[in-house]
Amino acid sequence: MEFSGTSQQILSAREMGIVACTRCTKAWPMGTQTCARCGHKMVSRDFGSLQRVWAFWIMGLMCYVPANTYPMLQTRTLFQSDESTIVGGAVELAQHGAFGIAFIILLASVAIPLAKFWAIAFLAVSVKSRRATANHSRQIMYEVVEYIGRWSMIDIFVVAILSSLVQLNTLASINPGPASMFFALSVIFTMLSAQAFDSRMIWDEQAKDEDPS
Repeated sequence: MEFSGTSQQILSAREMGIVACTRCTKAWPMGTQTCARCGHKMVSRDFGSLQRVWAFWIMGLMCYVPANTYPMLQTRTLFQSDESTIVGGAVELAQHGAFGIAFIILLASVAIPLAKFWAIAFLAVSVKSRRATANHSRQIMYEVVEYIGRWSMIDIFVVAILSSLVQLNTLASINPGPASMFFALSVIFTMLSAQAFDSRMIWDEQAKDEDPS
């Protein structure tokens, strides 16, 4: 890059001989074994993180299948009992005119989880192969995946609120179905998968390309 007529080279922390703690972000000289601030183990690159990423990713995907096939909500009234899956519940809400709520549930429970699965897998594969995707774009993708992880439990919140509000003894009751547990586990595993990913590896390929040796 050019700055005030002088060529400036962007150096990474690794090239400057420092390493940051992944827990408290305190910077220390390269070779420091333990962070003196929080006691966390210092690593320049956690290459074993990809194994944890894929392990959590597979577990999340395995839990996501029954989360969409088993009933999420069990509704019992005096005369009948109904069970609804995530998609079935959203369709039923749309049929009753609640298009906004149906859209939010489909977005948070179907679209976002599938996008997270794809994004995490793409990032894990891309750090091991030369991709045309810019490193900055992949870094943004990683930050977005981490940010939206906290909103993935909206379906569980809806079920919990309905279960606590609609309990009229023998007249009517709403209870969470078995899919709620699998959906919660799927969200937890995908969050752990994203957190296990060492985003610093995204920039390693660029450093290799820029190395003249």
